Amino acid sequence: MGVRHPKFKAAVVQAAPVWMDLEGTVAKTIKYIEDAAKNGAKLVGFPELWVPGYPWHVWIGTPAWAIAKGFVQRYFDNSLTYDSALARQIAEAARDNKITVVLGLSERDGGSLYISQWLIGPDGETIAKRRKLRPTHVERTVFGEGDGSHIAVHERADLGRLGALCCWEHVQPLTKFAMYAQNEQVHVGAWPSFSMYEPFAHALGWETNNAVSKVYAVEGSCFVLAPCAVISREMVDEMCDTEDKRSLVHEGGGHAVIYGPDGSPLAAKLPETEEGILYATIDLAAIGVAKNAADPAGHYSRPDVLRLLFNNKPSRRVEYFSLPHDVTEPKVNGSD
Repeated sequence: MGVRHPKFKAAVVQAAPVWMDLEGTVAKTIKYIEDAAKNGAKLVGFPELWVPGYPWHVWIGTPAWAIAKGFVQRYFDNSLTYDSALARQIAEAARDNKITVVLGLSERDGGSLYISQWLIGPDGETIAKRRKLRPTHVERTVFGEGDGSHIAVHERADLGRLGALCCWEHVQPLTKFAMYAQNEQVHVGAWPSFSMYEPFAHALGWETNNAVSKVYAVEGSCFVLAPCAVISREMVDEMCDTEDKRSLVHEGGGHAVIYGPDGSPLAAKLPETEEGILYATIDLAAIGVAKNAADPAGHYSRPDVLRLLFNNKPSRRVEYFSLPHDVTEPKVNGSD
């Protein structure tokens, strides 16, 4: 009997969050989970920092301006904690709809925020909670870092080997290779929006970053689900209090895509200002054909020439220990 190759329907979300509104975005999240499941999807991916939206204000003004406008406090207060009632609502929605969810969120942990992805199984149980290894550029004024344990792929009987990264983690060659080396089959690459600094910053635009997702699919011989957020007119109006700021951020920027392991597009794109869900059939049998040609972490590698040094252990800021309560002094020269 041959190898069993799972085949299922997957979905990616292209939409604007209810920006800096935690409860509103959680409600919208649950609606998309329900819609994806009703349309037969077994997996749904959400954009980077979907909850409560990407902090675009850090790209258009100074830190002092963001504090004075109240953005810093609002963003912190509307970020999600994993042990909250709202987080349980999302997990229950995954369970009730029997769908695996990969959620992008601003994770609040104590006094810090992290760019995180939460992988939730169709039973509502947590598969993994990961953090972006290194926030990009001005993101570092808001978010802390992940560690090597967050560069991981997870075996799922119904979906194959599932992994996830955020945004420009996809332009980090060593991070990508660490994922490929774990035989990733289905990858959720979460993106924010591609309407910032256009048209003068091509590296931040949709053409470059859709190409990055396509290359990841070919390099990893895996399916890439790339959800992408939309910047709404309401978000622009709220952020932009001067004309120079309006020249930096624009409505739209939604460019969600799904690619097969040969780089072929599997779903028609939506208009960049439109909200909706893209669907594609994922047939893991296609991966064997792609890897036959080139498997960069397998037969197409040369570990005698080039190898990756990868620390995948959790990085703990505090290590707790205790001394034994009863310490007996050792005897010296047979003395009592």
